[in-house]
Amino acid sequence: MAPASLEHANITVANLERSTQMLIDLFGWHVRWKGPSKDGGTTAHVGSDDQYIALYSKGSDSTMDNTYETIGGLNHIGVVVDNLDAMEAKVKALGYQTHNHGDYEPGRRFYFDDHDGIEFELVQYD
Repeated sequence: MAPASLEHANITVANLERSTQMLIDLFGWHVRWKGPSKDGGTTAHVGSDDQYIALYSKGSDSTMDNTYETIGGLNHIGVVVDNLDAMEAKVKALGYQTHNHGDYEPGRRFYFDDHDGIEFELVQYD
């Protein structure tokens, strides 16, 4: 039996179009599916052909809690990239601030928070 693999994570965002476009612009992903979802909301599956992030929105802005203090909360989303320096330039060009840079075995990383306060970790393995 083959080991299981992660297909997707589902997160709630305030503005579905803005979050979708950010993922497309940064990572070169595409919308795999978009349609109506629970409680009158809309979901978009944004990613590659094999893996994606499901973005869910009810269509209205909401406040976000500090997920690091919430049991079961989302702490960050990790994305592997080929060129960390080029990705940092793209992140900054979109107006996001990077933080917590680190070199560690076996690679390098940095983090940024998007417009909803969702933290992304970008990592390049050597």
